[in-house]
Amino acid sequence: MSRTARRDVAMLLIGLLAGAGALYAFQDRNAPVSGSLAAERGHGAEGGHGEEGGGHAEGGVELDDTRLAAAGIGLETASPGTLRQKLRLNGLVQPNQENVVQVTPRFPGIVREIRKRIGDKVAKGDVLAVVESNQSLTTYDMKAPISGTVVDRQVGLGEYASEQKPAFVVADLSTLWVDLSVYRRDFPRVRAGDKVAIDPEDGGQVIDGRVAYVSPIGSADTQTALARAVIPNDGMRLRPGLFAVGTITLTEKPVDLAVRTSALQTIDNRTVVFVRDGDAFAPRDVEIGDRDAEWAEVLFGLMPGDVYAARNSFVVKAELAKGSASHEH
Repeated sequence: MSRTARRDVAMLLIGLLAGAGALYAFQDRNAPVSGSLAAERGHGAEGGHGEEGGGHAEGGVELDDTRLAAAGIGLETASPGTLRQKLRLNGLVQPNQENVVQVTPRFPGIVREIRKRIGDKVAKGDVLAVVESNQSLTTYDMKAPISGTVVDRQVGLGEYASEQKPAFVVADLSTLWVDLSVYRRDFPRVRAGDKVAIDPEDGGQVIDGRVAYVSPIGSADTQTALARAVIPNDGMRLRPGLFAVGTITLTEKPVDLAVRTSALQTIDNRTVVFVRDGDAFAPRDVEIGDRDAEWAEVLFGLMPGDVYAARNSFVVKAELAKGSASHEH
């Protein structure tokens, strides 16, 4: 074989070997990955959000009782309710003047004994003082005409008691007046007989009563009119002379289904309520009708008996948003 022929054969062999190597490399790159590397890639594709999304149900969020308590999430049940239109007014606690009696001597004279002092509880007929009459020079008893508390005394031992001036004031404080200030714009809305809840702002429960009287005359100084509520004073909780707040119920509307207004949240311009199923909360689209400060009428989206997040429902919304964000990565 000539030198030229040998060179041509060598070049042909080199070309064949290079082509075989390229084909092997191409097949190797596209071959399935095996062993731990394949498992690692599979975990990244399928389970990358497994731990991050833990606690998030499909379309909702899972919160057990422990997490609910820690977040302060309160649950309630969707049920029929009553919507109330209310008016909040400032007021002043006053003695019930129908139960306040001024005690005056029957005859003028000198006070020989003082039996009761300011703050003493008295029963009807108890002796308040003993007076010596100037006319007969005999003594007589000045008695309490009603049961109650001695709230004022204008005579002292040895002083002259006149029939023209009250010696004692006795008040029955078991019921009180709360005089509420009604502004001009609210005059037509407040009527005698309206329900009213009085809050003494002492941290206790409100006291229910009724508006007994609405004054036809306004105050030139305050430009308000008076609405007077009569309320019980159990345990002598209230003190005349102190401020209180009254909330008058103006209208009441029964509805077939209601939820707390605090339960309403907005997602993508939709009003939703988070309904519980087991430990999972899912957003439920709702259509809302009338509402007041506390309750909202549900026209569509819930059923009576549905348990929902009423208090701190925004926490559930935040958890749902957190889960959605983690699944987008």
